[in-house]
Amino acid sequence: MNIPPKKEHPKEKTRLHPRNRHRERYDFKALIANCPELAPFVTRNIYDDESVDFFNPDAVKMLNTALLKTYYDIDFWDIPPGYLCPPIPGRADYIHHIADVLSQYAFGKAPSGPKIKCLDIGVRANCIYPIIGHKEYGWSFVGTDIDPVAIGAAEKIVALNPVLKGNVELRLQPNPASIFEGIIARDEYFDVTICNPPFHSSPGDAEAGTLRKLSNLTQGKVTSPVLNFGGNSNELWCEGGEKHFIGNMILQSKAYATSCFIFSTLVSKQSNLKMVYAELSHAGAIDVKTIPMGQGNKSSRLVAWTYLKPLQQKLWVKSRWQG
Repeated sequence: MNIPPKKEHPKEKTRLHPRNRHRERYDFKALIANCPELAPFVTRNIYDDESVDFFNPDAVKMLNTALLKTYYDIDFWDIPPGYLCPPIPGRADYIHHIADVLSQYAFGKAPSGPKIKCLDIGVRANCIYPIIGHKEYGWSFVGTDIDPVAIGAAEKIVALNPVLKGNVELRLQPNPASIFEGIIARDEYFDVTICNPPFHSSPGDAEAGTLRKLSNLTQGKVTSPVLNFGGNSNELWCEGGEKHFIGNMILQSKAYATSCFIFSTLVSKQSNLKMVYAELSHAGAIDVKTIPMGQGNKSSRLVAWTYLKPLQQKLWVKSRWQG
């Protein structure tokens, strides 16, 4: 067998945020020391580098378990079969970039501690954003989802990890058409909202996307979908896809203009930005920021907005972040 010449890897993944813990290649010795169950999944690839088979859902899940235990003090982490197993470096990037957005309103320093309250729209069974956000900045979280199984799984993660108990609350959204209504109580305030919206517009679209991803991963044509990162229907697709979901979120956010300082969402499709900016302008957003993000060959962007006028912003920062 012809073995390809050893591939030279950069020391750092420079597309990731400077504070991201995962800029360097995975240290499998350290990961296995913290999570011995990972060991059977670690092999040497064709370039003679230690790795796991990212085509294997069990390997991906165990790698996440090891990463969360090693870097985020998570002793228990599990998701139901078929649910989304998120790529942690990219999720961490969102948290760090949105912290930078907040810092722009707080004299260049990201506000920290449990007084900073974050609303995670679509927390999913993996509870990944609250885990990372609380570890990195001490923020408290409310995670919402329309799926009771996802909420139950996230609640178990919180209950079995002392670092999360009392800092993460899960709320079931009873109305799938609503994003904020039924979740944000009267006189309740959030400093930031985050969201990783469903990307696809139909089950067929989701399956085609999975086949494309796996074909790229294996460098060959894949005709049978294997969800190596998982993902059920609520997580992968919604009617109208990302464009429709984000449009609804912007429309509904206006009613909570003074309940949240910063609203934000990931926008995976570059072509959707024109619609996003038009909807934000129509809704009357005061300040809109777009932050490019990337991991490997994948590019995305974070869009954040506020309806608060400059004086309202200053009063918010003084009363909630500095008080």
